[in-house]
Amino acid sequence: MSDLPNPLVFLGVGSSFALSGLFYHLYQEKREKLQTLKKVPFFRPDEHLVRLLNTSSHKRLLYAAVEGCILPDGEPLASQFVPRCFGVIQKIAVEEHWKYWNSLTRTWNSRRTNRKETNNTVPFSLVSPRAFTNDLYVKVQNPMEASGWYLERVHHRVRYAEESLANVMLEGLSGEKPVGQEESEELLRVGATVTGFGEIVLEGGNVMRLQAPLDGRPYILVPTDYESYMSRQESVATMWKSLSAVCGITGTSLLVGAIYSFVKKREGRSI
Repeated sequence: MSDLPNPLVFLGVGSSFALSGLFYHLYQEKREKLQTLKKVPFFRPDEHLVRLLNTSSHKRLLYAAVEGCILPDGEPLASQFVPRCFGVIQKIAVEEHWKYWNSLTRTWNSRRTNRKETNNTVPFSLVSPRAFTNDLYVKVQNPMEASGWYLERVHHRVRYAEESLANVMLEGLSGEKPVGQEESEELLRVGATVTGFGEIVLEGGNVMRLQAPLDGRPYILVPTDYESYMSRQESVATMWKSLSAVCGITGTSLLVGAIYSFVKKREGRSI
């Protein structure tokens, strides 16, 4: 029994192969998603898209990607914290940070409470970044229903509570004390480049609309151009594949090393 390798070696081999299998599964999922995305037709708000919609069935594309710059249909939303910063979707969150005394562990523990969140939107459209005029555009329908991290954090601040004699006395009586108040603001900025995945409909004339697909496919907004988004998806797939290979090679090397050590010990005893 003493000839057997250290149990830690078996643990290392098993962990390496388990991680390799997990990373390969993630790679397979990402690759399938990437292959599906590559089949989705890609457009910009231009005359080519209008002509295609006019000739398509019911003047709609059931699922397509469209890239454009954010343009509000009316007055944009002004940032509450950043001067001369405007957007079409705004999310403001404020919450309090407190500490309370735990008599069992005799420590101060943190908690967050009284979170208040405000969401504001104004109608907006996507226009081609290469266009000289805004005559052709794609209106974005119900953007809050779309998935994707398309908001940019433009403000974040923690206002710490001031220490005072009254606060110290209150802490002693209640076992709680305020730490501060955290505030943040996120915007989908005017002029930002966005790529949307969904159903594109020609409403009439040159007015187009991007909306959630009726067949259940994902409605997505991403804050980048189409090529950058696809490149990032490929990079993530490559990362999972590389991690799977590294863990697999590590596990194989440990296993081969353990077998070699075991055989050498057995040969040494038989001499």
